[in-house]
Amino acid sequence: MPRFIDTALLAEVIAEARARPRQRANRNFHPDDDFPAHRLLNAIEPGSWLPPHRHLDPFKDETIVVLTGALGVVIFDDAGAVLVARRLAANGDCMGIDIPHGTWHTVLALEPGTVIFEAKAGPYRPLLDAELAPWAPREGDAGVVAYQQVLQALFAGG
Repeated sequence: MPRFIDTALLAEVIAEARARPRQRANRNFHPDDDFPAHRLLNAIEPGSWLPPHRHLDPFKDETIVVLTGALGVVIFDDAGAVLVARRLAANGDCMGIDIPHGTWHTVLALEPGTVIFEAKAGPYRPLLDAELAPWAPREGDAGVVAYQQVLQALFAGG
């Protein structure tokens, strides 16, 4: 049965994200984690932490399109220096990105109620240690808030 991506669905996934401690929630369109094509909504609230990471699998290029709100995308080099910091917004001049596998990246919600559509190859597998940036704090680490503020400052005033 076809599923529509409408304002009611977006409101549902936003409410789910706001109710969770990690301040984010997925709505998967693929039937299970082993499915070869992953398509999902990801609601991300400001303050949610997605550690800088990369996908080493050559089939794990990742496409993101902002449906509501605004997202900051940060691309890093291997040493953790910022190469690109770009604001993506549903009604902005740039609303999406295609990230090649092997690219260090993270995203930050810049506005409440941010929802993205994300697509990449399955199956889902937790990130390997080699896919988590060694120069950035991991979820739950003491340095997350300070590092997040540094990244957030890249988008101040715009």
